[in-house]
Amino acid sequence: MGASGIELRGAVFIDQMQPQFAATVATNSDGFFPVTGESAFWLEVQPGIVINRLMDAALKACDVKPGALVTERSYGTLEVHGPDQGMVRQAGELILKAAGVSLADALKPNLLTSEIIRKLSDHHAMMINRTRAGMLVLGDDTLYTLEVNPAVYVTLAANEAEKAAPIRLVGLGAEGAVGRLRLAGTDAEIDEAVKAVRRALDGVGGRANAGAN
Repeated sequence: MGASGIELRGAVFIDQMQPQFAATVATNSDGFFPVTGESAFWLEVQPGIVINRLMDAALKACDVKPGALVTERSYGTLEVHGPDQGMVRQAGELILKAAGVSLADALKPNLLTSEIIRKLSDHHAMMINRTRAGMLVLGDDTLYTLEVNPAVYVTLAANEAEKAAPIRLVGLGAEGAVGRLRLAGTDAEIDEAVKAVRRALDGVGGRANAGAN
């Protein structure tokens, strides 16, 4: 926890948003919609309400757009994005400075669930489609499900998975106690995407994470 009393749970810089990732985020956004190719900075902190002050610090100094400002029961999540990668990085640095924390203060990702289900049944696929937040799942697809804590890291996982393979992004939830991701595709596509997810999450530094709170 920083000197300001703010706990940095997680922070993610996305260099270039992929098409499905950008579209899925935009669909669920209450702010300015991101588009393919833009950069983004995501932050998750506790207490949650401080995200208003942190967002203010970035928007007054940098040419970025706010895409998310969400206060959950325990945590707050914000996102800013824009076409200028350098400007987005600067916004992220200002947000961290305003919070009195550094990237090293963030929790490392804790992988709660990482499962592959091959040859999904038709009825199972239709049930998933009822609550999807992206593309459709089809019968006989291979399905990948991920839960990670802190939740914000699911954004990195989703974007890197789409970079690595032509999967379909079916579900993405980046707020709350855990982040959830669902991907669909062929066996080979999902296998490649899962490798990318694990590389991305393994590469995140920070303090030890004892598990979900």
